[in-house]
Amino acid sequence: MAKRVVLAYSGGLDTSVAVRWIREEWGYEVIACAVDVGQLKPGEDDVIRERARAAGAVEVEVIDARAQFASETLVPALQANAMYEGKYPLVSALSRPVIVEHLVASARRHHADAVGHGCTGKGNDQVRFEVSSRILAPDLDVLAPVRVWGLTRADCIDLAAKWDIPIEATKEKLYSIDENMWGRAIECGVLENPWSSAPDEPYTLTRSPADAPKEPREIVIEFERGAPVSLDGRSIDLVSLIEELGALVGSYGWGRVDMVENRRVGIKSREVYECPASLALVLAHQDLEGITLERDVAREKQRIEIRVAELVYDGMWHSPLMKALQAFVTETQREVTGEVRLRLAAGQCRAVGRRAPRGLYDHDLATYDAEDMFRHQDSEGFVRLWGLSAQTWSRRQGPGSK
Repeated sequence: MAKRVVLAYSGGLDTSVAVRWIREEWGYEVIACAVDVGQLKPGEDDVIRERARAAGAVEVEVIDARAQFASETLVPALQANAMYEGKYPLVSALSRPVIVEHLVASARRHHADAVGHGCTGKGNDQVRFEVSSRILAPDLDVLAPVRVWGLTRADCIDLAAKWDIPIEATKEKLYSIDENMWGRAIECGVLENPWSSAPDEPYTLTRSPADAPKEPREIVIEFERGAPVSLDGRSIDLVSLIEELGALVGSYGWGRVDMVENRRVGIKSREVYECPASLALVLAHQDLEGITLERDVAREKQRIEIRVAELVYDGMWHSPLMKALQAFVTETQREVTGEVRLRLAAGQCRAVGRRAPRGLYDHDLATYDAEDMFRHQDSEGFVRLWGLSAQTWSRRQGPGSK
């Protein structure tokens, strides 16, 4: 009996050719597993099934994981304000753990011997797919045909034609794009020159600021325990909230990131992202934490957020360290409940108001008006003791000793 592999199937050129190539070269039966994390358009699942079968898949699964992705992955990432190198909201990286969970589950259902992916040998995704696979199912092999087949894009297009696989790719393709409900990652083409300006051509979620509405607009996002639950007073499911918020913020020409980042494999890569919803939610969430987290908790959380983002980027979502850090983050979110008001203008999105029922902002302590309850007389001794160590140093060893 032939061995079986469950392949992470996108419906694109590489994974379509990979279905047939794995069968021809390695003799595996291939189950194509497409996991929808917000990248599929209505009706596209039928196209994917047809294409995978034409490529030679013995089974095809299209799994709607949008709600799971939003609640089990995006919410914890948002609660941690996860931004790789302070800029990138981890669009692609966050989707991989969910996809791998379904690959492994499919492998169990179909009694497969391996899982597979269509990643290259120089990217981050190979790390994310393989590390997660080996954590969740260390008994399964991992196949990576693109890493070994030595085919160019033109070669793949020729093979697809030879094998009658219906694809839309052309040899003139300019960009490589990965997307889900958290945003879009764009690379290749002119973007490989870090000095070149990113053209407007590949963007679909964000307008140019020059084409944004003339009148500014304010929106209100409500959070409960660090998770967004309503938009402008309307309770709404998380998937719809992300979609609506992204369309609104993107229409004002805000939500693009252009950066040179450090890949896990040791090279620098110029990447362009558009992620209006995720960036707006992180901005709002950080602002709400400003009035709901105690000072030392907030400072420690900022340090942990950097590590969380690195672990996500490096494919360690399912690691024991990530589970431990997530427990800390979850604890910090108990009182992160309230509303943030964002103001949108051409090319801008900023927080202009925030309120929380159990927030730590105390007007009577903060005000300089007559109702001020702060005990100013306590400050003299506090300040003297606070600076005593530095004062002693100055008198004995520093500028005050001369």
